[in-house]
Amino acid sequence: MKKNLNALQVLLLAGLLSCTLPVAAAEAPADVETLEEFAPPAITNEDITKPEITVIERKGEKVEEYRVNGQLYMMKVTPKHGKPYYMHKEDQDSGWTMMGPNEPLAIPKWTLFRF
Repeated sequence: MKKNLNALQVLLLAGLLSCTLPVAAAEAPADVETLEEFAPPAITNEDITKPEITVIERKGEKVEEYRVNGQLYMMKVTPKHGKPYYMHKEDQDSGWTMMGPNEPLAIPKWTLFRF
């Protein structure tokens, strides 16, 4: 079985090479201009936007707001008594989703009537 597999591989390789040789041997038309080569832009740490964090404290509760380009996308809420939890948006148009020690309530959002 192993000899058949190698023979199939050789036949497949020969078929692929025979298809690509006419394309590689073709000359480019006379009116084609070659483009100059350039290096791709380097990505630096300055290109990565870091979130702006605003800390708000009221009545023993601490709220940290995380923003990128002025858009609020996540909040960390640390209550006076209890464990901290996070609230974040799935996308720009969605509501807030809570991640924390307690599972969020699954509220059905069915459309019953439309007027």
